[in-house]
Amino acid sequence: MARPKTQPRVTGMKDIRLRIIPHDQQRYQTCGDYFSVDQGIEVITASKLPKEVYSHLVLVHELVERIICYHTGVSNESIDAFDMEYEKNRKYGDDTEPGDMIAAPYYRAHQIATVVEKLLAVELGVIWADYEKSIDDL
Repeated sequence: MARPKTQPRVTGMKDIRLRIIPHDQQRYQTCGDYFSVDQGIEVITASKLPKEVYSHLVLVHELVERIICYHTGVSNESIDAFDMEYEKNRKYGDDTEPGDMIAAPYYRAHQIATVVEKLLAVELGVIWADYEKSIDDL
């Protein structure tokens, strides 16, 4: 798959705020999210999970994904539209992440962010199956 071309940006990401929040405060059914609150201010959230390191892994995933999307011209609006539509039409028992769908505008960024997340999990001694279960239990 060809690497997306970098798009020029009008405003930069000047301030990135990382937050661990109660799961019921996420904008929709997700354990990690990011959005712009003002020009140049980005908020990245992770649901509070049973182990702090799990929430940190989610934050790293979202940060990497957001940085890639920013520099390749994938807008938050296009991501939100895709995710919200995906969740609205999700079939019972489907535990696929929207970013794993090839049609997702941020598919490549999501895949790279997952690799980084998994590398960090190995370095920190996190058992991936336990981590995934804690997310599934939200």
